[in-house]
Amino acid sequence: MSVTAARGFTASGVSAGIKDSGAPDLALVVNRGPSYAAAAVFTSNRVQAAPVRWSRRVIGDGALAAVVLNSGGANACTGPAGEDDARAMAERTARALRVEAEQVAVCSTGLIGVPLPMGRVTAGIDAAAAELSEDGGEAAAIAIKTTDSVHKTAVASGSGPDSGPRSGSGPGWTVGGMAKGAGMLAPGLATMLVVLTTDADVSAPTLDSALRQAVRTTFDRVDSDGCMSTNDTVLLLASGASGVRPDPAEFAEAVHGVCLDLALRLVADAEGASKEIEVRVVGAASEQDAVTVGRSIARNNLLKCALHGEDPNWGRVLSAIGTTSAVFDPDRLDVSINGVRVCRDGAAGEPRDKVDLSGRAVTVTVDLRSGDASATIWTNDLTAAYVHENSAYSS
Repeated sequence: MSVTAARGFTASGVSAGIKDSGAPDLALVVNRGPSYAAAAVFTSNRVQAAPVRWSRRVIGDGALAAVVLNSGGANACTGPAGEDDARAMAERTARALRVEAEQVAVCSTGLIGVPLPMGRVTAGIDAAAAELSEDGGEAAAIAIKTTDSVHKTAVASGSGPDSGPRSGSGPGWTVGGMAKGAGMLAPGLATMLVVLTTDADVSAPTLDSALRQAVRTTFDRVDSDGCMSTNDTVLLLASGASGVRPDPAEFAEAVHGVCLDLALRLVADAEGASKEIEVRVVGAASEQDAVTVGRSIARNNLLKCALHGEDPNWGRVLSAIGTTSAVFDPDRLDVSINGVRVCRDGAAGEPRDKVDLSGRAVTVTVDLRSGDASATIWTNDLTAAYVHENSAYSS
């Protein structure tokens, strides 16, 4: 049920005509309370879309009543008119829901530099408001897709401050979420729109802490193609409808679990990809070193091409490591690909032909042998299909 798995939320997704295809392209997620606490993380790109600027402002007081989202147009680099359009989306949503515009976040995704067809957008908002329901989470998740081949949802639950995880319905609290993203996936968040909801009774500062912790080791470690978007937004809204105030650590773990689930779904759906690559860096002198090395490997196009061709070319891994400032001894590096240690002490290890790359999952493990820190980065291979899709994206 996605974002409506948590009590106190309704959602909807409709076809507003923003996309020429007629596919669903506008969604609402509404918090019915009694609490309206919220937190958010946005792109770190200095070029930011009008909806990001609007949502940054309204989240300042740590409260939201609703989110309006559209696909089919990013409303980015659209000048003062784009700022007016983002505000108009919030105001139209607020009018339909009888809330204040400053309680409405706005998210948009699609082609940069093209104005939204606001007549269709505002009519779509009214239609979406009329279709809100507790079963509308799936429709909302479908409506925010762009090049996504599938919609992406996840759910986690807990029982209370002194209880372990639960499953099914009944007393307790839930975290639900939906995400879109298939291209421009890189830190600073990936080209993603993510809405998370919970019926736990959680304050805005606790939401903010849990969300930032989760994003740091999930969405911020997805690095599909090294390209950072202008529209990335991750929102977490709490209705408090369960009446349960969970242990902060348990709640943070649930938020992390939902974020990780959604982040891996983004990688699995990356445009044109045929391999899902997990880069594990261990034995680092610091977590930052591990992340830096992992990113360098994940962004190495020669390695991504090799893995697409099912060639376990570990030399390209070492080459990527060598471009970083991380602490390591080149003569003590170990590299394993799908469990086979193909590089030992910076030189050839087991024969490459032992590595099975016939499946979709690939794990590259690097041991820097310089400390106890570690990190994981998720990426994918570089394919002709990826090049084709992105060469024709705006046509």
